[in-house]
Amino acid sequence: MNAPVPPSEPFSLTGRLAKDPEQCALFGEDAALDGWLAAERALARAQAEAGVLTRAEADAIRDAAQSHHIDREELWRTARTVGYPVLGLVRQISRRLPPGPDGRVHYGATTQDIMDTGLALQMVRSLAALERRIAELGDVLADRVTEHASTVMAARTHGQQAVPTTFGATLATLLAQFARHRQRLAEAAPRIGVISLSGAGGTAAAFGPHAAAVRSGMARLLGLRDTATPWHVARDGVAEFGWLCSLLTATCARLARNIVDLSRTEIAEVFEPYSDHRGASSTMPQKVNPITSESIIGLSGTTGALTSALLRAQEAGHERAAGEWHTEWRVLPELAVSAGTALTETIVLLRGLRVDARRMRANLDSDGGLVMAESHMITLAGPVGRERAHDLVHEAANRTRTTGTHLTRTLRDVLTEHHLDTLLPGLRTQPEDYLGQAHRTAETTARLWHTHTAPLPEPPTPLARLATD
Repeated sequence: MNAPVPPSEPFSLTGRLAKDPEQCALFGEDAALDGWLAAERALARAQAEAGVLTRAEADAIRDAAQSHHIDREELWRTARTVGYPVLGLVRQISRRLPPGPDGRVHYGATTQDIMDTGLALQMVRSLAALERRIAELGDVLADRVTEHASTVMAARTHGQQAVPTTFGATLATLLAQFARHRQRLAEAAPRIGVISLSGAGGTAAAFGPHAAAVRSGMARLLGLRDTATPWHVARDGVAEFGWLCSLLTATCARLARNIVDLSRTEIAEVFEPYSDHRGASSTMPQKVNPITSESIIGLSGTTGALTSALLRAQEAGHERAAGEWHTEWRVLPELAVSAGTALTETIVLLRGLRVDARRMRANLDSDGGLVMAESHMITLAGPVGRERAHDLVHEAANRTRTTGTHLTRTLRDVLTEHHLDTLLPGLRTQPEDYLGQAHRTAETTARLWHTHTAPLPEPPTPLARLATD
């Protein structure tokens, strides 16, 4: 009987249940290898433009540095021996070249130049893909904000009813947050999409007098930004990418956590999309568990923990990391995939969100009208002063809880006892009369989303061009 073949990767239940295929592809093996090969092709082309290589040599390197020429089994076997994949990659490219060009591959570069440049290509494409997801999510969320701009519900602070608001206003805070994330991605993309070409110790000495020209040309060919300062151990740009992924996932989780709370049996105001047996229990037939929200919350908990590892990676000393760099290899793909998955799942959540506006309104009366306590205090503050008004309403609220009656009745009794019953006609008793700016907040935020957001520029697409030019 054949022994079982051990899996190449640990089984992930999270990945089986929900995973963003686009981010998986962007950080998959093919994408990593393509990025390294693109960097080698661009380096050769830039060196030809600077007169370091001939055009024929650069063309030969271009033709050899193609993914279908790479023996991956050999590549990873060599990488396990060396500790990094680029030495084996360069030697496989060189074997396909005649004498002369075979010694011009990777000329002057160091392993991390190639790997970091490939990573920069991956990250800018990942940011563009995340931005597209945010745009889609924001459009759906803006529709929900507008739809429920006047849907009255209880605002909750510390888990308790506070004052009346609208569901659209509560969703508007999330929409504004995603708008800020979209802006953050646009601002971060130029900082993250940067060429790495500084040589062994960051001095670019091996490139000689053509160092700046080669680096600038390589950046242009790859659609990345040029920089005269090496970043082999300056990992703040990489960490920023990770933090952006974590921020996006955490914002999705804020919505998800609210949905979990609002779908509690005792509240029953908002529910996830429903289909037969969605969220079913194996033993309790009545259950409809908020499975998508739970998945998003789990992703956020994971990204928060993973992102902290990027702080450790920034401690790399001198001119080259001694293990800190390896932290990124596992953490960054997980962060990108988690962020993409959280956004995708949140879109599903919002598209099918079920809102019980009647239950929202009924719940406003479930605490004996105490949700109107601030309204009554503000009304009374004019004639009697804020502090006395606070004490009067506080006394009435205590009686309401003790007697189980309504706040309007107990406040009437308190005001009568204090000979202030003439103030009773000025009290607002309906939550709809104390919504403040809620409706305007919803409408304004939705309008700003549609008018003040713009997509990221298209990410660079050098791979196909450099494969044939």
